[in-house]
Amino acid sequence: MSVNMPVLLPFHHRTTQYTSLSVDSQTLDSVDTLSLQQTKKPPMYKIIMLNDDFTPMDFVVYVIESIFQKEKEEAIKIMYEIHNTGMGHCGTFTYEIAETKQNQVMQLSKKHQHPLQCVLEKE
Repeated sequence: MSVNMPVLLPFHHRTTQYTSLSVDSQTLDSVDTLSLQQTKKPPMYKIIMLNDDFTPMDFVVYVIESIFQKEKEEAIKIMYEIHNTGMGHCGTFTYEIAETKQNQVMQLSKKHQHPLQCVLEKE
C-alpha cells in the first residue's frame, strides 16, 4: 500500500504546484516503531554532597546556591542535612547534567582549597 503525503516547502520557496512524497506502509510501520523506542525516559541521577570536617558551612551554601540554583533558605536546609547526616541531596538530573554539576562542584572546591565532594547515585 502506498501513501501520498504533500511536502510543504518554506513560504519563500512555495509555488502553486505541490510535490508529493510516496511512502509505503512498511516504511510507516518502521517509523512508528522507531519513534516509540525514542520516547523512553533517560535514567536520572541524584547528586549527593558529602560532609567533611574542613569545608566551611557558608561555602557549602554558596556552592548549592550557585551550582544548583537553590534559594538561600533551601541551600541552608540542604547544608544542615549534609552537616547532620553526613550527606545531602542537591538535585536529580540526567547523567550528563549531573556529571557536569559534579565537576563544577569539584572545580570550585579545588579553586577555594576545600575538600568538598559529591557523588552521583542512579535513581
